[in-house]
Amino acid sequence: MLKLIIISGRSGSGKSTALHVLEDMGFYCIDNLPLSLLPPLVNGIAESGSTDKISVGIDARNISTDLQKFPEILQTLDGENLDRQIVYLDSASPSLVKRFSETRRKHPLSNQEMGLREALEYEKQLLEPISTLADLNIDTTSLTLHQLRDLIRSRVAQQSFGLALLFESFAYKNGVPVDADLVFDVRCLPNPHWKDSLRSQTGLDQDVVEFLESQSDCVSMYEDIVSYLETWLPKFEENNRSYITIALGCTGGQHRSVYLSQKLYQHFSSQWDSVQVQHRELTLSVVDR
Repeated sequence: MLKLIIISGRSGSGKSTALHVLEDMGFYCIDNLPLSLLPPLVNGIAESGSTDKISVGIDARNISTDLQKFPEILQTLDGENLDRQIVYLDSASPSLVKRFSETRRKHPLSNQEMGLREALEYEKQLLEPISTLADLNIDTTSLTLHQLRDLIRSRVAQQSFGLALLFESFAYKNGVPVDADLVFDVRCLPNPHWKDSLRSQTGLDQDVVEFLESQSDCVSMYEDIVSYLETWLPKFEENNRSYITIALGCTGGQHRSVYLSQKLYQHFSSQWDSVQVQHRELTLSVVDR
């Protein structure tokens, strides 16, 4: 079966980095491919059997009318012998502006009539037909280059067939992850922060784990989330979903959300082939099964 990964996103979001990672992992990669050439490229490679995994970068440099036709072009690729995934990278506009300022690069859509901020917003509109169909959205606002590379390696390049799960802990004070598919608010649970001996620790430390496991509300919350996910994840998979990000948030993203994300990761690792965990407020740590 031929594996096709389409990488898209706004300029400065990390598309080139993603393609370089995939290339290093054996993918045949093409950047800035005209959309009209995508079907003949895929069909030609499928017929020749020259490779079993390819990745193409599609961005706003394409003809705008072709971008609008992306859903129709995509339909021509669907077949039994093709595993197709769309990965869309983006970042908050202020972050993109900062990156362009630091590198002193010119945005491909900016000109004398259109400044950088306007070009970024226009680019977002042009790429909407792709972003709305993405199997996986990655927010690179707070990711370093190294972290993005690790994320592409672990979550995209090495994904097996079926549904890939990511459990992510976060702090509500820093905002809900924009790429989350399901969000659980666990701020109602007893907070280890108010115990002096536990304040400096995290949900990965045994003392915090023992404290939370002794709280009946924590046990009930965990069991309810497991029940919900075991009921509905198979439905998402039946609907051809490839990626699901399950975010759990508490106030500071250090104790309760970390503990539950880790516990859910451990539970579902025994049931699914591709399960990872990430703690946004701690050092980024994506763990593969």
